[in-house]
Amino acid sequence: MPPALAMHLDAAGITLGGGKGLARQLCLALRQRILATPDTYRIKLPTSRSLALALKVSRNTVVRAYEQLYAEGYISSRIGDGTYADGLAAPLGAGLAAPAAVAPAMQLSSMQQRLSGHEVRQRRFDGPPRAFRLGIPAYDLFPSAIWARLQGNFWRHAPLAQMGYGDAAGNLRLRQLIAAYLRQARGLACEPSQIMITAGAQHGIALCAQLLLDVGDKVVMENPCYPAAASALALSGAQLVGVGLDQDGMDTSQLAQHGDCRMAYVTPSHQYPVGVTLSLARRLELLAWAERCNSWIIEDDYDGEYRYDGTPLAPLAALDHGARVLYVGTFSKIAFPGLRLGYLVLPSKLVPAFGALRAMGDRHPAAADQAVMAEFIAAGHFQRHIRRMRRASRSRRDVLLAGWAPLFGAQLPLPRVAAGLHLSLSLSSPEQEAELVAKALAAGVEINPLSRFHLPGQAVNPPHRAGLTLGFAGVNEAAIGHALRLLQQAWN
Repeated sequence: MPPALAMHLDAAGITLGGGKGLARQLCLALRQRILATPDTYRIKLPTSRSLALALKVSRNTVVRAYEQLYAEGYISSRIGDGTYADGLAAPLGAGLAAPAAVAPAMQLSSMQQRLSGHEVRQRRFDGPPRAFRLGIPAYDLFPSAIWARLQGNFWRHAPLAQMGYGDAAGNLRLRQLIAAYLRQARGLACEPSQIMITAGAQHGIALCAQLLLDVGDKVVMENPCYPAAASALALSGAQLVGVGLDQDGMDTSQLAQHGDCRMAYVTPSHQYPVGVTLSLARRLELLAWAERCNSWIIEDDYDGEYRYDGTPLAPLAALDHGARVLYVGTFSKIAFPGLRLGYLVLPSKLVPAFGALRAMGDRHPAAADQAVMAEFIAAGHFQRHIRRMRRASRSRRDVLLAGWAPLFGAQLPLPRVAAGLHLSLSLSSPEQEAELVAKALAAGVEINPLSRFHLPGQAVNPPHRAGLTLGFAGVNEAAIGHALRLLQQAWN
């Protein structure tokens, strides 16, 4: 290789702005000049004194810039010879300068390829809640003052044991309290060792998919279904198999055709998004299918606390005697979605594997929110808040039903709503669905088309081919009434 040609760098073209950070500005300008110089040149930098005079800055500014460039390996100095930088543009820029047509394609992992090929259908709405947004509770009623006090108590007296690395399964006290709550309020008997704290229900579903599914495995799902769960399962490489719904939930008679499925994902207490409840006979049939086919069941009980007629239903997991059901719970629908705190109830035989998987990922949940939630439950605030949220959601549901009937009830009757935070109604055609949703959005009312929840490329039973889904819990009664008046004007 021929020796590098020498060239001198001067202050021409270097401009520094006013204010602070002159040394940083100079460092960036010199770095860009060095990177843009071909590697056949060896650059000699001016002395710190002469460059300071040329730029009208202090010598310390230049010294600090040189020191940073020296630390990053851009320049070197020799006593009695000065400061030098070798041009770097050719080796660094060769790949960038190549035409895009001949640049080698970036190699993706199989998961990256699945992610790019599978559209993750995110929520289309954000910002402050509005009628009739899906998936949000009445978090305007969350007792923020109590939560702030508990947070303050934790940080004022934070135990050193909770400041270090913790158990992959989560805070033991919180798991004990969740187990006690599930036994008492939901009829689900489990041990704290079976519970793993997660960053919300979605995280729990993703962990189940990652550990229990291989590429090409088949998964039975309700159709329509929860899109985020479908995305998490599909990302693992699973093939999703849609099963239709009727008034009793998933049509389990179709499961006989799917004996080769590794897993089923269901929302039995309040199907998302249609809102029906899986009947007892079908729950038993689903469990028998899982036992017979050596399959797993993910039970997503995302809003099971919201039952308006009688007490909340016992989960499917409470009927499971074959250790086939993985129960997904969340605090998002009782507290607020931004909390990102949920839990899994696992069959005992899966606990070690899930613990190992969690430890290799995010290691363990954040300590503070777990400790505060544990105190929130232990002090009785959680149960009181559940009762308050259930009353508020029932009241908001009633206002929606009462206000809807005289305006749209003849053409668009609403179903009976016994549970949950949303409702769904069927429409006659996709064209009608598109028209009503577009007019509602134009009027500032958030309504989701039922078709958004269909599994891509799979047939849907006629009653659920087109429709509207409306969340009623996220805003107060006055906002619901206002939204109904906007819909009346938009829909004529």
